[in-house]
Amino acid sequence: MSDDERPDVADQPDVRTVRRAVAGAAMGNAVEWFDYAIYSYLVTSIGLNFFPEANPAAQTMLVFAGIAIPFVLRPFGGVFLGPLGDKFGRRRVLAVTILMMSGCTFFIGLIPSYNTIGIAAPILLLLARLIQGFSTGGEYGGAATFIAEYAPDRKRGFYGSFLEFGTLTGYVLGAGIATTVQLSLSDEALNSWGWRIPFLIAGPLGLIGFYLRNRIEDTPAFRSCERAGETTQAPFSEVVRTYWPQIINLIGFVILLNVADYTLLTYMPTYLTQVLEISDTEALIVIIGVMIGMMLVIAPVGALSDRVGRKPLLLTSAVGFLILAYPAIALVGMRDPLPVTAGMVILAVLLVLMLGTIGSALPAMFPTRNRYGGFSIGYSVSTALFGGTAPLVITALIDRTGNTAVPAFYLMGAAAVAIIPILLMPETARISISHPTKIPGTEPVEAAGTLAR
Repeated sequence: MSDDERPDVADQPDVRTVRRAVAGAAMGNAVEWFDYAIYSYLVTSIGLNFFPEANPAAQTMLVFAGIAIPFVLRPFGGVFLGPLGDKFGRRRVLAVTILMMSGCTFFIGLIPSYNTIGIAAPILLLLARLIQGFSTGGEYGGAATFIAEYAPDRKRGFYGSFLEFGTLTGYVLGAGIATTVQLSLSDEALNSWGWRIPFLIAGPLGLIGFYLRNRIEDTPAFRSCERAGETTQAPFSEVVRTYWPQIINLIGFVILLNVADYTLLTYMPTYLTQVLEISDTEALIVIIGVMIGMMLVIAPVGALSDRVGRKPLLLTSAVGFLILAYPAIALVGMRDPLPVTAGMVILAVLLVLMLGTIGSALPAMFPTRNRYGGFSIGYSVSTALFGGTAPLVITALIDRTGNTAVPAFYLMGAAAVAIIPILLMPETARISISHPTKIPGTEPVEAAGTLAR
């Protein structure tokens, strides 16, 4: 790539700037998954407050529907917000999405119960989660794009892995706070007011993320594109017309990513405690321990992808889920601490191979001019159909069939679908992704230099 196709030298950020950019972008993912964690761990309390007239099984289904239904709006958020990020800049859109996400989680903590305001309570809950669904449609693609465009080419995998480090951090923080509240309060206090505490904490978290995102300029790649007059004026129609093959390919791969993500992080607490009847304490120790282990290895996985490439790690994950999902769920189904832990570790290792790689692999499927929009549209559509619906679908299938191995079959099916899209993806490790209109990996491109120090 010639010099005039790269961001200006003056735009090349130093290490400190890159770290601030990564922290600000990852914070949004942390807020999103903080919400999923507290929602998943407080299923019983939410059910009693918003659906008191339903039986316990129906309450669980309705609470999980509160996770699944908002994903209907996620593609609309991706279609609307993603292209705006290509036209007006990544930072502006990301500042809006983190306030919307955290604000809605905070609002849920303020909604009066069904016994206080009647049917208005579940309606307000659904409204808040629908707004969240819309905002997250533009959050993930923008955050991934922001990190990828700030990171140096030869370390994009390492820095990109911190996007999902934010996911795991938010989840562990949410699960930890929710569990602390559960253990510290009586059932009466927890179900009357204590469950609200974790939701209210999301407000300050969102303000911290907003502050971090507004302390830094937009990405060097976008600013260079903007100065050259290469930003799109018709972002939605252009990206769909020009890059629909890349969007379809991304949808196919993200099926596995999201089925695995939402099954392991969102559904497993309920699966362990309600389906397998494992004690809450044992389930918590296993899940939190596995998540912390993933946090410790995710950055090394990202760095490994810089050396060996993205595709080998993604293929290993997909084939691993196809072969090992059933044995892993079978181990979990034995209910004893050691096999349960072993099964969860197998699933976690396969998942972290994806999580440590996608932050650098998926944004590189599109050129700078259309990256935010293309990524957001494909990711949000796939997530809406197969990600947020996973807990609800698995719960319904287990209830209908009585087969506790349903999570394994769901993971295996998603893995079978994802293998072909992974094979079709270009390898983009160590190459520049800063060209306004050329798809990275479609021609030999030399990586940009290391960070200024």
